[in-house]
Amino acid sequence: MDHAKTIASYIDAKQDQFIQMSDDLWEFAETAFEEVESAHYITSSLEQEGFTVTRGIAGMSTAFVAEYGSGEPVVAFLGEYDALEGLSQERGATEHQPIVQGGSGHGCGHNLLGTGSYAAAIAVKTYMEEHGLEGTVRYYGCPAEESGDGKAFMVKAGVFDDVDFALCWHPAPVNSVLRLNVLAVQQVFFRFKGQSAHAAASPHLGRSALDAVELMNVGVNYLREHIVQNARLHYAVTNTGGNAPNVVQSEAEVLYLVRASNVKEAHEIFERVKNVAEGAAQMTETEVEVHFDSGSSDLVRNDTLDDAIQASLDMIEPPTYSEDERAFAETIRSTLSEAEQNTYWANGLDGHTLTDFIVGRDQIHEQTGSTDVADVSWVTPTTQCLTTCFVNGTSLHSWQAVSQGGTSIGHKGMLYAGKVMAAAAIDVMQDQEKLEKAKEELQQRTAKQGYISPIGDGAKPGPVI
Repeated sequence: MDHAKTIASYIDAKQDQFIQMSDDLWEFAETAFEEVESAHYITSSLEQEGFTVTRGIAGMSTAFVAEYGSGEPVVAFLGEYDALEGLSQERGATEHQPIVQGGSGHGCGHNLLGTGSYAAAIAVKTYMEEHGLEGTVRYYGCPAEESGDGKAFMVKAGVFDDVDFALCWHPAPVNSVLRLNVLAVQQVFFRFKGQSAHAAASPHLGRSALDAVELMNVGVNYLREHIVQNARLHYAVTNTGGNAPNVVQSEAEVLYLVRASNVKEAHEIFERVKNVAEGAAQMTETEVEVHFDSGSSDLVRNDTLDDAIQASLDMIEPPTYSEDERAFAETIRSTLSEAEQNTYWANGLDGHTLTDFIVGRDQIHEQTGSTDVADVSWVTPTTQCLTTCFVNGTSLHSWQAVSQGGTSIGHKGMLYAGKVMAAAAIDVMQDQEKLEKAKEELQQRTAKQGYISPIGDGAKPGPVI
């Protein structure tokens, strides 16, 4: 991989630009489908770099595709830039200090993620120009990964159909290839409608939608014993029908998220959850409406591309850390719970550490989370890497993650990820045999069952109104 040093030099030369972008996205902290400033910032920057941008992809105003070059192979870098509600936090603080109470923050490091993929796309474009490499490099702007599964809607719309292979990454407490599966998801609103009445004077005339929500939740809690062990059922009551206890609530709503090993299994469990909802409606003499919100698939791993990423990880020197960064890491570590401190993402040190608390490791434990990157993996060979941006044990959806994601520790992991992905992309673009092997592997893994979109027919991206 003689090109690895060249790629690294491209990213080093523009590191100030990339750091500024990640910090600006950190400041925007826009949530799902509302990433207006973030998307504008990235698309404008891509156009200045010579990319042609198509906005408003797959019915989402903050989704886009930026392209440079022509012909095959077509390589895609996946960028995310959505934040999480309720995680506002001062940058670089070692205690909980919200900037805005109840405000949003990049608890999963998507300010870094979107920028790292951007850096990789710019580096590949520069390499293509300087070395006469044919092909097309694309940056896919993917909104609403945290809540909304933007990529699943993009896959359903066919925007990845002509991609030869895709690369992405995620901020983490480790440097590694993401060699694991993720769970498929179905996210659905259940809206109950009843009859309002005065709870003291005429309770017999009321039909409580809130009672229906509570009975549904009880029923689903009993259902948990009777679903496969690695499935997950989560819920949030999103409308209690009001704040007056002396009124029978005529409407109430609960949002359910079902996770399972694959789309088929997740849908089967969802149908059982729906039966519970209908039973709760019958018991309370209310009506229930079911509104599909979003969904994502299980992941199709690709060992060929994973090996290419691993080769880049081995070739490119990972970041080193200053004494100040190490001291900051120790302080952040002290804010984690004992359970978090005992949670390590992998086994077997690879020798690169930031104190004992930020580590790079070889293999990752089995995942119980979900990501819409998985939907892309069904239609084109896809690989992901993780790079060290957080103290080991950090919960990704926490104020500690927000704080670290705006510091030099996060920046270093982001730049490293850009180098690793870009070097792997050039490797595959220049090796037709490797690319064909990756495609054949995808065909073999999906031969028994093709892609089943988790997005229901007629479902539209964005908040359910």
